[in-house]
Amino acid sequence: MMFFQRYRTVIVVTLLAILCLVVISISVRHPERTGVFRQIVLECAAPIEGLLGRPIHAAEKAWRRYLFLFGLEAAVGRLSRQNAILTRQLVQYQEGYLESLRLRKLLDLKEHDGYRGTVARVTGHVRSATARTLVIDRGSAHGIKPGQAVIVAEGVVGRVMEASWHAARVLLILDESSNVDAVLQPSRVQGILQGRGGRGCQLKYVGKMAPVRAGDAVVTSGMADVFPKGLLLGVVRGVERTTAMFQKIDVAPAADFSRLEEVLVLTGR
Repeated sequence: MMFFQRYRTVIVVTLLAILCLVVISISVRHPERTGVFRQIVLECAAPIEGLLGRPIHAAEKAWRRYLFLFGLEAAVGRLSRQNAILTRQLVQYQEGYLESLRLRKLLDLKEHDGYRGTVARVTGHVRSATARTLVIDRGSAHGIKPGQAVIVAEGVVGRVMEASWHAARVLLILDESSNVDAVLQPSRVQGILQGRGGRGCQLKYVGKMAPVRAGDAVVTSGMADVFPKGLLLGVVRGVERTTAMFQKIDVAPAADFSRLEEVLVLTGR
């Protein structure tokens, strides 16, 4: 008994070694059979392999997803840049198309009325409580002179105040210093169209007995030899009859001064 207790570890190790040799010898003699030792190893390794394989598979799946998302993000960025380029090109094409329509209207106006004219682009505006002028990119080198009429397809814009070689300043009919000989189209009553700054225009010196109604067209009379006869100035917006000698006639200009980009300067017939 004392011998077994003293050499217990050696005995156990020896027995396990013998058992292992027996199992190995059996496995070698019969390789087609799964030996007990191999079964034990397989039984122990299977769950361990499963536990170790899960994080590996998860990491592999996450890596593939990362590569997919990275490629998707690059594709989205590429498509966004292409979309921005196409949007800019579309805006440029639309601007060119709209400009061609505006220029076509001005050229049609010149050809229809038989006037010689020069198309000019608006490059600047001066707006104050009373003053209304604009600057165009054509001057004396292009036949522009002070006093010439400036129009758009909708109606009269103003007249040239001064001109340099390649620029000119235009006095708008909105300016309080602007006075244009005018005629009420239905009744042929004459008056003076004067600017009122941001409030539009007023038709002055029309007698209180003259027939005037809202909606009546106001056109140039052609008397001052500045504006050709019959150009549309505006439309009567309101009429106020008082005890005074003349009526107060509010006129809405025909031209939209907030959207002027190109104008036609009439240089002669």
